[in-house]
Amino acid sequence: QGEDGEDVIRRYFSVAGGMAWRLLRNLITSPALLLPPMLMPVFFFVAFAGGLSAIDAAPGFDYPAGYTAFEFVFVLLQAAAFGGVFSGFSIAADFQLGFGRRLMLAAPHRSALLLGYGIVALIRAAITMGAVTAIALAAGMQVGGSGIDLVGLYGLALIVNVAGLLFAAGVALRFRSLQATPLMQVPVFLFLFLTPVYVPRPLLSGWVHSVSGFDPGTPIIEAGRELLAGQPTDFLAALAIAVGLVAAMLAFAIRGLRRAEAAG
Repeated sequence: QGEDGEDVIRRYFSVAGGMAWRLLRNLITSPALLLPPMLMPVFFFVAFAGGLSAIDAAPGFDYPAGYTAFEFVFVLLQAAAFGGVFSGFSIAADFQLGFGRRLMLAAPHRSALLLGYGIVALIRAAITMGAVTAIALAAGMQVGGSGIDLVGLYGLALIVNVAGLLFAAGVALRFRSLQATPLMQVPVFLFLFLTPVYVPRPLLSGWVHSVSGFDPGTPIIEAGRELLAGQPTDFLAALAIAVGLVAAMLAFAIRGLRRAEAAG
């Protein structure tokens, strides 16, 4: 019985690894699939950190690490989230071309397919996050946090990546068409851009200030900024919210997988 269990686990990870390798090979041979998700966060970072750097001198802006670091955390989380979303595009494309159905027939445990897409989402995010970090450091970003603080920051970003993938997967598996890509992107844009993107939340006004207090991304991005600056932060609360998002999106993705199975 133990050996049978070992065989199941081995087959499970073999399917996930095979799926991940197939997608990585497509990315390597088709740079057009890899570059757009990388260029978007870089563009936002250059536009925000460069064009809005005068906010650093605004009354009430007291972030100690400077505006470049302030915006870097947002862009880092954006890169992580959309690394997951773009892997959701791959799921939709596979099903639209009919390949997804063949994969489901060949995989005894269909959740292994999600794991394969997830591995690639993490690799996408790691590449983009590395590029954004290198650009930020070259631009003179101040880092006040310790090594442990930075591990916490990048750990939060990777958890957001997983949540983004699972959300996009849930949408892709329900619609099984690239026409659903706006449904994958728009909610993630709202999740990110209703947080304090340009200034700290006390400086926001109107409905944005009110809505940002209910956005689960706000505690995550604020904790990330405090970690980068080396300030005291309620990291466990941000971690709990991020893990809660993953749990909710996992349920959403599994339900989508069941729908795709039922659709044949």
